[in-house]
Amino acid sequence: MIAVTGATGEIGRRVVAGLDDPILITRRPHGEARLAAGYGDFDGMRAAFTGVETVFLIPAGESADRVQQHKTAVDAAVAAGVARIVYLSFFNAAPDATFTLARDHWATEEHIRASGVTWTFLRMNLYMDFIPGMAVDGVIRGPAGDGRVSAILRDDVAGAAVAVLRAPRDGETFDLTGPSAFSLAEVAERLGAEYVDETDEEAYASRASYNAPHWEVAGWVSSYQAIRDGSLAHVSDDVRELIGREPTSLQAFLGR
Repeated sequence: MIAVTGATGEIGRRVVAGLDDPILITRRPHGEARLAAGYGDFDGMRAAFTGVETVFLIPAGESADRVQQHKTAVDAAVAAGVARIVYLSFFNAAPDATFTLARDHWATEEHIRASGVTWTFLRMNLYMDFIPGMAVDGVIRGPAGDGRVSAILRDDVAGAAVAVLRAPRDGETFDLTGPSAFSLAEVAERLGAEYVDETDEEAYASRASYNAPHWEVAGWVSSYQAIRDGSLAHVSDDVRELIGREPTSLQAFLGR
């Protein structure tokens, strides 16, 4: 039995559509889905995982306690007797990753490894679906320099997840990228927009008006910095191996 967390979200619903009768786990009532108040709800998560062999663990929403939420969900899965966790992680997850939120994913991976369950990690690059929305009033702003990013479409992330859930690849880590890497200047040109390469100081200042907590602003800014320093540039063949075709290119996606 396979359970999909965040089953009504953008990735979750795509994965659910590709599986035969998965168990849906959600925070809000949805058909016959199993409910839990959130990843931090140990008892609720343990009850939702009861009788499940494999869990597809989609990351919790970005928050200051995200890692702790993930750890609680993993511990609940172990307590419920889950044998395998497939975790949707992030590209180049590491304790010192430039993209600060990727550090959360590394900490989660480490906790899963230490839990004793069988695991598979899918490390996705930035969502290609987000790319058009980066242009605000015809301008993409950020400290990405001329760095490149091998962004991937959500459909292809979900396709890779379904492949691993249908045919387990235990103990393996897969890098999920698009078929090529591109700069934000190239994106802007395709969109008929302008790219403004901010300094780090300008990036933090331009986002100060949102009054978001520092960890969140750091996540926004460091995503551009990770493009700049090459952390997100590598192109992997893993998606093609898993889904049997080339992932969708930026040109094809924007052409839709």
